[in-house]
Amino acid sequence: MPEIVNTLPILALWGVIGYVLGSIPGGIVMARVMGLGDLRQIGSGNIGATNVLRTGSKTAAAATLLFDAGKGIIAVLLARYAAGEDAAQLAGLMAFLGHCFPIWLKFKGGKGVATFLGVLLALSFWVGALVCFSWLIAAAILRISSAGALAAAATSTVWALMLGRSDMVVLTLVLTGLVFWTHRANIERLRAGTEPKIGQKT
Repeated sequence: MPEIVNTLPILALWGVIGYVLGSIPGGIVMARVMGLGDLRQIGSGNIGATNVLRTGSKTAAAATLLFDAGKGIIAVLLARYAAGEDAAQLAGLMAFLGHCFPIWLKFKGGKGVATFLGVLLALSFWVGALVCFSWLIAAAILRISSAGALAAAATSTVWALMLGRSDMVVLTLVLTGLVFWTHRANIERLRAGTEPKIGQKT
């Protein structure tokens, strides 16, 4: 983990800012703006880009992906600019938690993959890029979004270590555990062979 250079109140402030940014429900916003209805009543009911894709709108799904990744990127970059690396990593973690457990939606949010990728890209572009590559390879081979997400999370610590970012290891391990937790139902369906393919309506 990075050297702690900020006081607890400063870190708490950036934690709150990260959470608030992360809790903005990009999928719901995009679905409503594009006239797709209440995303929570569509497909799996999840507010992430994969479920937006089940509406049939690739544009809305892409916009949601960028929006949710952007939350993580902005949280990290703002905190880094204002307070340094320790605040940046905390803000990134809290942005992820805000997406998964938004107070505005009774703590029922998305699974956090896009925000997870955005956080890593902002902390270290090359670590984030390689994690994205892991997602693309697994998703392309299996045609299952959750498999890509799990592969991305599982390789994040490996990529951080290989690129000399040992300061990110604690964060990547925590985020990996959280990604697996938010995907626990997907893991059960993967084991049962019933997990839907990318673009397949549920």
